Amino acid sequence: MSSKPVLRIDWATHEAAKYACEKWHYSRCVPMPPIVKIGVWEDEKFVGVVLFSRGASPALGAAYGLSQLECCELTRVALRDHKSPVSRIISIAIRFLKKSNEGLRLIVSFADPSHGHHGGVYQAGGWIYSGDSDEKTDFIAPDGKRLLSRQVSESGFVRQFGKMTRTPKRSECTPVHLPGKHRYLMPLDDAMRAKIAPLAKPYPKSTRVKKQDSESPSELGGAVPTDALHTPPAGAAE
Repeated sequence: MSSKPVLRIDWATHEAAKYACEKWHYSRCVPMPPIVKIGVWEDEKFVGVVLFSRGASPALGAAYGLSQLECCELTRVALRDHKSPVSRIISIAIRFLKKSNEGLRLIVSFADPSHGHHGGVYQAGGWIYSGDSDEKTDFIAPDGKRLLSRQVSESGFVRQFGKMTRTPKRSECTPVHLPGKHRYLMPLDDAMRAKIAPLAKPYPKSTRVKKQDSESPSELGGAVPTDALHTPPAGAAE
């Protein structure tokens, strides 16, 4: 029987976060900044990152009466082969996040059923399931690139980062209709827990387990990070 690994949680560099997302997360990309990047090491070996950000919607916390500074989204859990349960990794990362972000009251995360996820790691961690987000439509551009609905327009221009940017016309793209995502909530104080408790619904079930939903997912990439990413900083170990 293998021994219990020494799990260490600490800040991650952008390089480490980018590597982990591109190698070990189905999105193959880092979310939009600002991002809180938390690294994960086992026995001094880099095994991935947990990333928190403001998410795709600027009104993420509005439904709960919260500002952007009081609510964030867990946007990536990008891990290679490891021994520690994912729910434990996320739990420690959240404690690490809270210590450095006073005033944060709620974390939201989504499990995407279109990728076979039902949110098993959130269920194991005691998150509150509050239902599904709205259905949406993505678009496949003529060059094969997948775009969000806000990234295309019939005029061929959209505003991004304060500038008008040329983009494929909506009529030139192939629409891809997607189901809503399972929404999970993690309150960070007793008052917020009491406020969102009435939103709780029975956990969704799945007949199959995807790697990202597993408590001990197999390696997704097969590549090993550079030596520089293997050395853990002096962070929180458990």
